[in-house]
Amino acid sequence: MSGLTPAETEEQDSSRAPHRFGLIFAGLMTAMLLSSLDQTIVSTALPTIVGELHGMNHMAWVTTAYILIATIAMPVYGRLGDLMGRKTLFLGAIAVFVAGSATAGVAQDMTVLIIGRAVQGLGGGGLMITAQAIVADLVPPRQRAKYMAPIGAVFGLASVAGPLLGGWFTDSVGWRWAFWINLPLGVLAFSIAAFTLRLPRRQVKVAIDYLGIALMAAAVTCTVLVADWGGTDYAWTDPLILGLAVGAVVAWSLFLYSQSRVAEPVIPLRLFRSRIFNIATLLGMVVIGVGMFAVISYMPTYLQMVYGASATESGLLLIPMVVGLIATAQPSGQLISRTGRYKIFPIIGAAVVGVSVLLMSTLDTSTPLVVLCGYVFLLGTGVGLIMQNLALAVQNAFPPDDVGTATSSNNFFREIGATLGTAAVGAVFTHRLNDQLAARLSAADAKIAGSTDSLTPALVHSLPDRIQDAVILAYQQALTPVFRYLLPLFALGLVLAFLLPEKRLADGSGPGTDPETPTAGDAGPDTSRPTPTLSAGRPSRCR
Repeated sequence: MSGLTPAETEEQDSSRAPHRFGLIFAGLMTAMLLSSLDQTIVSTALPTIVGELHGMNHMAWVTTAYILIATIAMPVYGRLGDLMGRKTLFLGAIAVFVAGSATAGVAQDMTVLIIGRAVQGLGGGGLMITAQAIVADLVPPRQRAKYMAPIGAVFGLASVAGPLLGGWFTDSVGWRWAFWINLPLGVLAFSIAAFTLRLPRRQVKVAIDYLGIALMAAAVTCTVLVADWGGTDYAWTDPLILGLAVGAVVAWSLFLYSQSRVAEPVIPLRLFRSRIFNIATLLGMVVIGVGMFAVISYMPTYLQMVYGASATESGLLLIPMVVGLIATAQPSGQLISRTGRYKIFPIIGAAVVGVSVLLMSTLDTSTPLVVLCGYVFLLGTGVGLIMQNLALAVQNAFPPDDVGTATSSNNFFREIGATLGTAAVGAVFTHRLNDQLAARLSAADAKIAGSTDSLTPALVHSLPDRIQDAVILAYQQALTPVFRYLLPLFALGLVLAFLLPEKRLADGSGPGTDPETPTAGDAGPDTSRPTPTLSAGRPSRCR
């Protein structure tokens, strides 16, 4: 006899993850890995794909279609999961993702391939968000920190492993396996979720905000296209770019206005009453959206240009970032689970990311490769202290029926920040590269080197030594100072980390509750509708 009353036994059970959660978590991680990998897995395969399908003019859409649709889908999945329940949505997202993968894998022309990628994005956006929200449903806030750390590591791993796998498939069994590999893994994740996942039913009548979804889709589409096309495919002053920019402003304004007028908005404006949500979201946009993704986007090419690394080698040289991320994410998660406090980790992480970017701004053509890898490792350690701890803070700030919406909105704005940040870094870099090449090459040498649009690592290293050295130096001088320009942004991130309110994570009383006094400015439960009660591992009504 344990001597515990039924109420005490229930409270003790609610402080632990449910039975067989390890198997459930493996299925969730598999689904999230697939979704994350497909953002980058085609990057190294694209030259072969567009050559075989005769679609050079549509190459950018192979990546853009996935990211665009996934970003739009995130808030929709998050809100519907809070209203309808997550199991059916999660299974549906896996099915859609697998269907899109099959379509892309059998594509015989670019149109079908792009459609397949868009369908993949529709499922992939749901996998990213719903998996994180399911963890929040099943695991109490204090214990959740241990499981959020591996989720953050998945994103870092996928950013490096995606291009490597895409290149390996292309060089060995064929590029179509970059999509077909999702089928058996997707079926595995579907089977695990279908037979082991038990989640509380939601008894709320669903009123879908179709107008809000349409306005959000228009706003995101205009924003992403301005970021992708501006300064590259079209000049910033081109009427198309200006029109898209105006369209983005109008669509965002109408979307935010519409969210205040409907019963069940896609992104409820009450989220913005929480200081935790606002500051965590801004911090994620600044440090993760710009910091990590800017480095991931441009460091591989820098390694190929300056150090002569191959495409595969440049991907492998980013592994130290993943190692650093894992090295800090897991221990910080364990400490948060033990203490219930998280604020110190984003502060340290923001400082470490800022220092790592400062060190990267000092790189030159003579910097030893091991030193550069050390800087990349340091960046990973900083990101590991921030990424999923911010998501944990956001989830802990809201009651159970808003956890999915808050999680998806936080990820949604981080994706927007990553898109805009990467585009801004790219625009500044391209401008500086043109200036550097003009200053370092004579007219005759510039004719031999060709335009910046045609510069590839292979071409650069085939040039005469004198021209090759000038181009490499121009590339280094064009990129590394851009990292220095970002330092004020990371200083802002550090300030935001200090301003982030801390709401101590409860042991087992559920998301959004705290046995101690909540931090001022935090969003409390929405009392306008009943909050479903979650009992981890033993819901009264399951599906």
